Amino acid sequence: MKLDEVLETIGQFGRYQKIIFVLICIPGISCGIVMTLAVILLGIPNHRCRLPGYENDTYSIQDATHQEHVSRYIPPPAADDSSLLYDKCHTYSYNASNTKFDNSSHPINATLVKCTSWVYDDSEFYETFVSKHDLVCGDHYKVSTAKTIYFGGVLVGALIFGSLSDGIGRKKTINVSIALLFASSIGLAWAPNYIAYVVLRFLAGMAFSGTFITAYVIGVEIVGPSKRKYTGIINEIFFAFGECFLAGVGFLVRDWHYVEIIIAAPMVLYLSYWWLIPESPRWLINKGRFDEAEEILRKAAKINKKELPAKILDRDIRDDTKTEKVYKIFTSRILFIRTLIILYVNHLIQLIMANKMFMYDFFCFRMVVSMTYYGLTLNSGNLSGDVYLNFFFSGMVEFPAYIISIIFLDRLGRRTLHCIMMLTGGLACLSTIFTVLYGGEDLQTLTTVLALVGKLGSSAGFALIYIYSAELFPTVLRNAAIGIFSCGARVGGMVAPLIADSVIIIGGKMGQAVPLVIFGAASVLAGILTLFLPETLNSRLPETIEDARLFGTEKYKQKEKELHNISGEESTTKF
Repeated sequence: MKLDEVLETIGQFGRYQKIIFVLICIPGISCGIVMTLAVILLGIPNHRCRLPGYENDTYSIQDATHQEHVSRYIPPPAADDSSLLYDKCHTYSYNASNTKFDNSSHPINATLVKCTSWVYDDSEFYETFVSKHDLVCGDHYKVSTAKTIYFGGVLVGALIFGSLSDGIGRKKTINVSIALLFASSIGLAWAPNYIAYVVLRFLAGMAFSGTFITAYVIGVEIVGPSKRKYTGIINEIFFAFGECFLAGVGFLVRDWHYVEIIIAAPMVLYLSYWWLIPESPRWLINKGRFDEAEEILRKAAKINKKELPAKILDRDIRDDTKTEKVYKIFTSRILFIRTLIILYVNHLIQLIMANKMFMYDFFCFRMVVSMTYYGLTLNSGNLSGDVYLNFFFSGMVEFPAYIISIIFLDRLGRRTLHCIMMLTGGLACLSTIFTVLYGGEDLQTLTTVLALVGKLGSSAGFALIYIYSAELFPTVLRNAAIGIFSCGARVGGMVAPLIADSVIIIGGKMGQAVPLVIFGAASVLAGILTLFLPETLNSRLPETIEDARLFGTEKYKQKEKELHNISGEESTTKF
């Protein structure tokens, strides 16, 4: 018997698989927290320059004398940003003995100078890493850089732990990743400076990849064939719960040190997974360790209350499908052109010129979906209104996104559902330009709702992408291709913070609208490009590169019919 046949015999998602699956999904909560932690740790409170010579200066006005000093030394904000009370980065410099003041007590003909010390509004954050180390004004770029470095760690982690998982096994890899995740997270609470912060966040990003991706692989490999398409979506639900949990902790604590300690401390419990999580039977079989695999499968059968014959694994039958090297993607003119289109997705005309159905286009969607998903999550802190409420809703909106994905996955098909969700999210984000620029605070609620609809669409697209990309690729290149796409997705994640934080650079209403417009346009483009891909629902998945070239064409459909007829004849003969 092959492994899939054994899994069908013992139950594709029996009690044993459910226990293991829940255990490997729980770290997804911490992964959701770690991935979006920058919203809290790198939150930028409202701020202004510290008053020169004024002891115990605070952002809040203390009394009339304090108000007079603020008016005399702190300029008003730019005319196009009515949401601010003060200029954030400059103070007046003047000679008090011969300076006159206007009706607002501001000095006339004073010089604006950049300040080096600030006071912060503590109404939303008591303290963040940004306010602790004054990462504002001239140093504001460090915030975006820190977020990008984190996603760089996610990229490196995907490469390292992906190979490690295939080399030393899923169990060892996830335990190493969990240990690194705990160590980097708890250490971050005492990061003394910016360098230490970015190094620890880089390591946390690596650990995130090792933990989340390996857990996803284990989940796929322990369940039967008919249940695999749902495992990734269910894992994302735990991830979304982590976002909501972080919003609650942030609201109650409001100090980055204690937030980090609270979310890191429970991770120590994951160290027990060394004894609770078994090795993947599929990996053991691929390594020729059949006795260990049979022991795990028999334990699963016992817990599932199923019977297995004395011999359950045919040790002479191995996967007869030859795995191709990743460079095979570039062995034809079509594949080479498609790869270039993937790398330069913004060059839409190249995609239209090379309009032959082939699944390698999906790299661009992985990057766009990843950029949009993480960008909208990180941008939730830039929306007007309560930052914690916006962040909480940003996490909550993922639940209906995943439920919609599960319900309609086999009803509408992968391509149609992905297109609908990306277009819905993209158009919602694009619509915010009207509510932000022309509605202002009067339509702020509508702006937030549209942004959340955008997050819903990108969340569904993010969940669907794992299933769709796995089904689009031929068996001989599936793992290698998905690895490339994962790297592309991480590139999108690295770009996302820079776009989300452009609100600081641009400023004003336009600054608030630009990130949402960029994410919206990228989503709409991804939704449209999805229509150039073949549908995989109810289709025999491609096995070879030639199958991949023909996938979605009439010739491939004819081949499917012939294979189906042959299979039917064999079944009748055996019967």
